Amino acid sequence: MNFEVIEHTADIGFRAWGASFEQLLVGASQALVSIAMDLGTIEPAHAYPIAAAGEDRESLLVNWLSEVLYYLDGQRVALARFEVHRFSESEASGLGWGEPRQPRHEPRLIVKGVTYHQLRIACENGKWVCEVYLDV
Repeated sequence: MNFEVIEHTADIGFRAWGASFEQLLVGASQALVSIAMDLGTIEPAHAYPIAAAGEDRESLLVNWLSEVLYYLDGQRVALARFEVHRFSESEASGLGWGEPRQPRHEPRLIVKGVTYHQLRIACENGKWVCEVYLDV
């Protein structure tokens, strides 16, 4: 796993990393899902398209994660694995692999949204790192 959960007084967030920005999107997606439910209970049986756009890397990351959250809550799909197939400075598209939510996908926390609060993205020592806080 390319992420860790960050405990905060009133919020919950995560730090994710990857060798490329695309891998950062993958790690951040897995971090978001792991906060909402147990990744180990999800069978990556079906592919679901994910696409997002943004004016900069920060908005692209937030919009990508908001699409993942839409699948979790709006479409009731549990996603476990992610791939980014196309990437530019303002757009990303790929697949989330998972299955329709079942009773075994018990929620850990209800994530209401992805925020810009204390959002940080940086390239450090050749590795992309982000910190994201969630509205729970």
